[in-house]
Amino acid sequence: MIHKLSIQTHHRDEMIDITRQVHDLLKQEQLEDGIAVVYSPHTTAGITIQENADPDVKHDVLMRLDEVYPWEHPKYRHDEGNTASHLKTMTVGSSQTILIAGSRLVLGRWQGIYLCEFDGPRERTFLVKLIRG
Repeated sequence: MIHKLSIQTHHRDEMIDITRQVHDLLKQEQLEDGIAVVYSPHTTAGITIQENADPDVKHDVLMRLDEVYPWEHPKYRHDEGNTASHLKTMTVGSSQTILIAGSRLVLGRWQGIYLCEFDGPRERTFLVKLIRG
């Protein structure tokens, strides 16, 4: 079964911690061991694993992505004007695979799973596939 979850974003660029939502699915499905695949079906929003202890990390990541992929560039040709969003999503990626052991996500001490919004605000969905193993 593929679980479809929705989340409302509030800024053009932001990183939203979705670790709790994924963990809650493990409990709901009573999954002890396996893998979770978390996927964003959007071309301007990605999924990543990143530090979740210090909020300055999110700020710094988003700031650097803006420096590498500025919102406006004289050579961008895409009519919608969101080329930077597409480039950021390509860099971050659209999915992550996380191991599950003992009914817990196998993440490092400071890691969390993030939906990365690059063209908000808007309602986003992300998909989670839990695979018993």
